[in-house]
Amino acid sequence: MALLAELGVKKQQEKHIIIDEAAGGYLPFVLASLADEAAAGGPVLYIAHDGSSLADIAQMLRFIRPLMPVIEFPAWDCLPYDRVSPGQAVSAKRLAALAQIADLRQNNGAGIILTSANAILQKLPPRALMQKELFSARPGQKADREALLAYLENHGFDRVSTVRDIGEYAVRGSIIDIFPPGEEAPLRLDFFGDILETIRGFDPASQRSSGNKAALLLQPMREISLNAGTISHFRRCYVKAFGAATGNDALYQAISAGRRFAGMEHWLPLFYEQMETLPDYTGALPIIFDHLAPAALDERYRLIVDYYEARREQEETAAKAAASEDLAPYHPLAPEMLYLSSEAFARLVQKNAAQGGRRIDLSPFRLAEGGLIPVLHAGSRDARNFAPERNNEQQNLFAAVADYLAAQRKAGKKLLLGAWSEGSLDRLMQILAEHGVNKIEKTDRLESLSTAPRGVIAAALLQVEHGFESETLCLLAEQDILGDRLVKRAARRKRNADFISEAGLLSAGDIVVHIDHGIGRFVGLKTITAAGAPVDCLELRYAGDDRLFLPVVNIELLSRYGGESHEAQLDKLGGVAWAARKVKLKKQLLAIAGKLIDIAAQRQMRHAPELPVPPGLYDEFVARFPYDETEDQAAAIEAVLEDLASGRPMDRLVCGDVGFGKTEVALRAAFIAAMNGLQAAIVVPTTLLSRQHYKTFSERFQNLPLKLAQASRLVGRKELAAVKQGLKDGTVDIVIGTHALLSQKVDFARLGLLIIDEEQHFGVQHKERLKELKSDIHVLTLSATPIPRTLQMALTGVRELSLIATPPVDRMAVRSFVSPIDRLTIRETLLREHYRGGQSFYVCPHIADLEDVRTLLEEHVPELKFVIAHGQMPAGRLDSIMNAFYDGQYDVLLSTSIVESGLDIPSANSLIVHRADMFGLSALYQLRGRVGRSRQRAYALFTLPPGRKMTAGAERRLKVLQSLDSLGAGFQLASHDMDIRGAGNLLGQEQSGHIKEVGFELYQQMLEEAVAEMKDGTSIEDSQWSPHIASGLAVMIPESYVPDLQLRLGLYRRVGAMDDIKEIDAFAAELIDRFGPLPDEVKNLLKTVYIKILCRKANIEKLEAGPKGALVTLRHGEFANGVGLVKMIAEQGSMAKIRPDQSLVFSRNWEKPESRISGMAALAEKFVRLAAAG
Repeated sequence: MALLAELGVKKQQEKHIIIDEAAGGYLPFVLASLADEAAAGGPVLYIAHDGSSLADIAQMLRFIRPLMPVIEFPAWDCLPYDRVSPGQAVSAKRLAALAQIADLRQNNGAGIILTSANAILQKLPPRALMQKELFSARPGQKADREALLAYLENHGFDRVSTVRDIGEYAVRGSIIDIFPPGEEAPLRLDFFGDILETIRGFDPASQRSSGNKAALLLQPMREISLNAGTISHFRRCYVKAFGAATGNDALYQAISAGRRFAGMEHWLPLFYEQMETLPDYTGALPIIFDHLAPAALDERYRLIVDYYEARREQEETAAKAAASEDLAPYHPLAPEMLYLSSEAFARLVQKNAAQGGRRIDLSPFRLAEGGLIPVLHAGSRDARNFAPERNNEQQNLFAAVADYLAAQRKAGKKLLLGAWSEGSLDRLMQILAEHGVNKIEKTDRLESLSTAPRGVIAAALLQVEHGFESETLCLLAEQDILGDRLVKRAARRKRNADFISEAGLLSAGDIVVHIDHGIGRFVGLKTITAAGAPVDCLELRYAGDDRLFLPVVNIELLSRYGGESHEAQLDKLGGVAWAARKVKLKKQLLAIAGKLIDIAAQRQMRHAPELPVPPGLYDEFVARFPYDETEDQAAAIEAVLEDLASGRPMDRLVCGDVGFGKTEVALRAAFIAAMNGLQAAIVVPTTLLSRQHYKTFSERFQNLPLKLAQASRLVGRKELAAVKQGLKDGTVDIVIGTHALLSQKVDFARLGLLIIDEEQHFGVQHKERLKELKSDIHVLTLSATPIPRTLQMALTGVRELSLIATPPVDRMAVRSFVSPIDRLTIRETLLREHYRGGQSFYVCPHIADLEDVRTLLEEHVPELKFVIAHGQMPAGRLDSIMNAFYDGQYDVLLSTSIVESGLDIPSANSLIVHRADMFGLSALYQLRGRVGRSRQRAYALFTLPPGRKMTAGAERRLKVLQSLDSLGAGFQLASHDMDIRGAGNLLGQEQSGHIKEVGFELYQQMLEEAVAEMKDGTSIEDSQWSPHIASGLAVMIPESYVPDLQLRLGLYRRVGAMDDIKEIDAFAAELIDRFGPLPDEVKNLLKTVYIKILCRKANIEKLEAGPKGALVTLRHGEFANGVGLVKMIAEQGSMAKIRPDQSLVFSRNWEKPESRISGMAALAEKFVRLAAAG
């Protein structure tokens, strides 16, 4: 049975035809048929009305025709006449597509090119020039290394210390790492002189190479290549178009100096002699329009002209304001220079038809025949939508789906089930099997369905919004069954943990804590001479300008101070205050650990109702979840289910940022409690959160035999009285409310589960009432405060803790821009959000800034209603403002960073941060996390003062922010660099002072030790000590081997953390792979680390060696096998002796450095064997 119907295009001679009945889900099938029938072996071009569906269509086409090339050509992801450039990923994708199109044309190959109305109207650099801009090389051949580096510099690649993302490159001696556009993984090029020896792919997470490549083909990362020719052309054309450049014309100055400039692409025609279009690249071919594309083309050009006029008006205003105006000039190019008008594009389509192409219009509707343009029929219609069954309490949704599939099967059609993710597909198959739908088999290509036996239903991962029915095939999508799903394709994931480890590296000026000497300031890395050999040391400065040089081998003795480092007082080197503080803190931590363990023991003694998962019903409830669970979220849910079924009172804390899926954990717990006949109460700190939760719970519990109620000050007195009565007599199953629920007047008939959201926001009295309620019921606490995984480990078995640190994969990445404060850009950002029906946040660093921004909004965006909010307002007033904003009464919330946490407003999808250079990195991440919670693309604009130089730190923060589009990294970063407030909330406010005493990392370490000590009942010796190893050899990673300081520090930190000998070999292999053969100094470093690990095992505090032997000092003079040690010394005769200070001297002839370090290792090994035998 042919699953792709023949459309009859080959029989049509006309240059313009219409294909109707092309239902949305069937569209990729129509494109696949047209690629066969209309293209005569060449490519076809499809134009969608917008670009959001292109990736989904491409995925479907790969399922239908796995071997057919599918090329996506996206539009710029910035506005016309913007002050920012298109994103690097988008630019790279466009240029990779152009290279693929050129290859198709050259080889007369078939393929499907997907683009949008926005993209097709943009003019492009000339083909001939783009062809010249390619760089190719093969292993074993001559390659000009310097020419390659110049190419990367001039063509938009970013030089970094470690390559992790597309468009980055790193240089390390003879090795160059590059992540070219179009490649799945980065490449490592190893040169020997001017010969390119090897090209290897490597994993950007581990940095280890994975296999050889046969060739390197590079294309530019940007549509503008800066070289002498393009710069000269730009300068000439710019002056011709706009007159002589002024001194404050930053664009002209930057390009003249050969520097890239944000937004320079909006002057693209000035860099080239002529511009071309996408049809120029493709040549004559069938052009297919979706039914909304013609209107979208007209509307897009109208919008371009509007933006042009707005820039022209601003230019005239700025010229009048002259020197007093703080804006850099912006001279916009006429629209026809950069874009095709609708008329110009129509002429292009006619020219394409005249040269052998044709025009094909698609329509989802049935059209009348007999007009001037022939109409062919695709013969499809939308699949059945099960909305009536979803909304009918009397009907079982999945029974209706089973009946529908049986009817389609009976009609002789092939059946295909589609879902967005593996998890939702498995769940769908399981539920349908429970309703009698058997013989469902997974597949990854359409052709397997055509050969499948009759009656088999195929199931596949398909990114399709809605299914369809055709004559031979029925595709039913999960959205047809379950309603809108918010799961999206998972993008190539960055390993955020790797970024975090780098962000957590030491920078000059950081406050650090040395385990033995206390709080100091890190100055930098310094090479000093010790025993005649160079050794890399970390220079630390203490009070009174005292200095300490810490060998890099012992770097693990340092920890970062953390959050409020500006409040830290430096210690006096050699003083007693630090040791006294540590002793005092240890006593306090033991007391805290004791309390925590008592609480845990008491909880184990109590009993609570066992709440098993109701089979069948639970799966159907879970299927309504419109996302795919993340790993962390699934683990948290599993832990909660186990707790509820255990028969002991649950007391679990679930931590995760807003939007990471904590509410789903609460929903499932409440469902289980209510279906087991118990009441569930959800207590929240604000009326806004109460409303949000009530809405979410009501939607998910729709059509279930459970009664939900809300209790807050927004509920009328009469209704609140009815809710209280319902709780007392047991008719209300689930209640959501503010602290009104904690009143002594509220009685529950059978309360079984208490869910507390953001407990830290409740007052003392409310917390006491919570303790009363908690006695023998299950308690689930949700918190958006970031809690580090290390703290989770410290509290294992003391308080149950689940951490959700990965964001949902459905989140569209927030598009981030960094720009000087530009009134027109601000106006455009706010109005763009307003006109698509959304709201915006405008965040200032200080209350004092709010008035200036208020004036700016009143003058430049008078169309919008805005409201001001800040933390110094009375709580009731702030609550009212937040509710009004949530209800859509205002377009813009102008506030301080109170929006940083706890807010979930899906309609707010644009964020402007005023003076972004004034915020810390984790605060910027948290702010950016407030937007991007719906299916809309979210935008974040970080503004800077024009013409003022940023600090290096601020610049680094904003660069990092732009490079990471995943919110999960932000959450991990906030955890890593967590301020004191967060930890205090977990364990009680008195801990804040403790953390200030010793810094956050050391506090965690000490708390972990204290808990372990209290649990085991034995004293744990301070575990953070590091043997001192002195060999008189050069022990370092030379700058010539790893030039980047931050990268070198990162490697040193990894070396310091090693406690397993196997790690050393793996690390050595990685260094050779990444940086080339090991220099002697690095070999010495790794041998020293090996000796250090052995010394820790043998309790050797110091091992110092010279040409004539070694001196061994045991920690506290203790050894695990004293008898064996005495015997060994006796056997050595005159070659070994014990000194009065209990140190041991071993006489040796170690004149050669190699024999010295090998002898030290052999000696340490002997001590380890002795200790193990004790």
